[in-house]
Amino acid sequence: MDEQSAITVEGLRVRYPGADQPAVDGMDFSVRHGEVFGFLGPSGAGKSTTQKVLTRLLRRYEGGVRVLGRPLEAWGQDYFEHVGVGFELPAGYGRLTARENLAAFASLYRGPVAEPEELLAAVDLLDAADRRAADLSKGMRMRLNLARALVNRPRLLFLDEPTSGQDPVRAALLRDLVRAEAERGCTVFLTTHDMVTADRLCDRVAFVVEGRIAAVNTPRGFRLGYGSPGLVVRVRGREPRQIAADALADDPELLGLLRRGEVETLHTREATLDEVFTRITREQL
Repeated sequence: MDEQSAITVEGLRVRYPGADQPAVDGMDFSVRHGEVFGFLGPSGAGKSTTQKVLTRLLRRYEGGVRVLGRPLEAWGQDYFEHVGVGFELPAGYGRLTARENLAAFASLYRGPVAEPEELLAAVDLLDAADRRAADLSKGMRMRLNLARALVNRPRLLFLDEPTSGQDPVRAALLRDLVRAEAERGCTVFLTTHDMVTADRLCDRVAFVVEGRIAAVNTPRGFRLGYGSPGLVVRVRGREPRQIAADALADDPELLGLLRRGEVETLHTREATLDEVFTRITREQL
């Protein structure tokens, strides 16, 4: 087991009663301290099961799991003093206000907790602090969900679709907040189908297919590895043209188009994470 990692998983296997195939089938990976680690894959790939093991919602498994310096099974209730969880479905008390919800959850912890006003301001909910949770929009409830996950200033943060239901401005706000948590030393384990969030937020990404890790790399590493060196040139009134990197310096037509100002856009031929997701999934399946 790697003592330098916040999470180390070796040979994790989970089979649900009555299932023909294991939901997680010999999974190995590690997450460094202070890293935002994306856990991506198609529905049914084993992502939620793995997250349930790591959050101790599912305790019947095979293999080795070590978290925050201890075997997972060696932790008691004190584990949850160090962990924050924000899943996709909002969790809270509908009859309580946003402020009261955070105060109620804060009262469950023995250690230091964040002030409700501080968290509400961080997720752009301070103006709604005294509104009942049941009266908030889905996007607002999701932001309250993230604030609740941060109440205990966790060392390890599990997030599922943290930008769900957000407009672009607030999605960027939440990504910045999660990045700030990582910079203070919190380890973030993120599951999402939003490849923009994964690309902009994650230090590394693991693609999960059929209960196993298919590939792990940085978002940039994946984009470069699955793309092609060169440019895509868009010219007014023409179909896009692809030019290989070794031909860029000696392409007289491109130079002429640039001089005449006819080129609308130039883009590198990196793959997007959406394209990487599709290719890896198809290859593994």
